[in-house]
Amino acid sequence: MIDPNADVAASARIAASARVWHLAQIREDAEVGEETIVGRGAYIGEGVRVGARCKIQNYALIYEPASLAEGVFVGPAAVFTNDHCPRAINPDGGLKGTQDWNKVGVIVERGASIGARAVCVAPVRVGAWASIGAGAVVTRDVAPYALVVGVPARRVGWVGEAGVPLVRDTAESAGESLDEALEEAWVCPATGARYVERGGRLTAEAPRAWSPTHARPDETRGEER
Repeated sequence: MIDPNADVAASARIAASARVWHLAQIREDAEVGEETIVGRGAYIGEGVRVGARCKIQNYALIYEPASLAEGVFVGPAAVFTNDHCPRAINPDGGLKGTQDWNKVGVIVERGASIGARAVCVAPVRVGAWASIGAGAVVTRDVAPYALVVGVPARRVGWVGEAGVPLVRDTAESAGESLDEALEEAWVCPATGARYVERGGRLTAEAPRAWSPTHARPDETRGEER
């Protein structure tokens, strides 16, 4: 569905199940994937790639050559820049044209979230399932699952695939399965999914079989779900 008041270039490729709302602008050769929502007043630049099931909220500005993987959330009025050394004019005073600068892009991996009014200063890569807080200014790459906030953005924790901040898995960390000097265990309080931090990077553990030691709190109490 494309709102009649949206401005979509003829060469843009919009999936049939995508939704493009009032006053959104999608430039030439851009791609928007299945079930993606492009909010009111959002801008998607020339040749930008937006994967399936993304949410581009109102007035977000995504300049080329940005690329968004599947399931990315971009909050209201967030900005993806594309010029690391911006100038309106050349040293001779003439107006700069497209031939006078090299565009650099923001790459966002699967499932990541960009908060409202956050600014991603290209070139940067936002890792899978990372979460950028509202109003943050991202000037360097963000690791997968990282929670970053502030100006400039700094990591303050980890988030799981549910988007909820992780907490330390004290029971697992106390066991013999992890080398405490090198690894730290984390758990999602919403889903029970477990993660391991190694050298400043987080990875998801494979799901394990149920056991009384690793059961969720409601399971050990025998509560019905």
